[in-house]
Amino acid sequence: MNYHDVASVAAGLFAAGIIKGVTGIGYATCAMPMLTLAVGLPAAISIVILPALASNAAMLFASRNFGAVFRRFSVFYLGILPGIATGALLLTLVDVRYATRGLAILTLAYVLLAVARPQLSLSSGAARALALPAGVLNGVLTGLTGSQIIPLVPYMLALRLEPAVQAQAINLAVTIASAALGTALLGAGVMTPELLALSAAGILPAVAATWAGTLLHCRLPVDALRRLTLLVLSVVAIGLVTGELADIARWTLAFATLPPRHSLGHSSAADPSPPVLSGFEYPPMP
Repeated sequence: MNYHDVASVAAGLFAAGIIKGVTGIGYATCAMPMLTLAVGLPAAISIVILPALASNAAMLFASRNFGAVFRRFSVFYLGILPGIATGALLLTLVDVRYATRGLAILTLAYVLLAVARPQLSLSSGAARALALPAGVLNGVLTGLTGSQIIPLVPYMLALRLEPAVQAQAINLAVTIASAALGTALLGAGVMTPELLALSAAGILPAVAATWAGTLLHCRLPVDALRRLTLLVLSVVAIGLVTGELADIARWTLAFATLPPRHSLGHSSAADPSPPVLSGFEYPPMP
């Protein structure tokens, strides 16, 4: 990574911390789209892990009902683990563009959920039946895209929990998923030593920004900032998709404007270098 990439990562991590502290929107939810736009999805997933863990840990263990919440939702939490392993494996196998689009879709789904605020509800029987598959699905999507919000947030909202218990349950799920994701990415070779070091370096600014955002919570227009954050997340998510569409269009145009192979003038094996046409680099041959 160059200095511009590192600066973009630092700005994204700090902004996510401020937003989390002020509005309560999840750290990874804010950081992932911004970092993906800057450095790509695999690097963004790896970098966000340790700052996200750090920003949640203090809130998690400060609660008195930590053990009770874990026992209550243990089936969901256990389902996250094999899901994470599957999602991380898929990240190494599928075209990263599809995973990036998945992140964009999940981010937009969260925005719609936050804006619409639907009155979701599950019976106790349905909640028990869906706990394991919902946990597994949440793990798969987290491992593949780095987004930890779907179906975690809708599931927890549908249980109609007390606000403190709901926040604790979501926080614990995010912490477990982040720890499992870091382990899986290290095992899959996605998280390199460079990315691990960058993620570790992001812990301090993430915690400081979250703390500062918490102090600013009573001094800033929280609702207005929350709406602005959702708007920015929407724009960034759309940018993740349209940016890729622009790349596809650029390569298609490059192929379409190539002259016939016999007229390229460099068919000799001694001169394999491709020309540059119309400002585009010659696309790599499959």
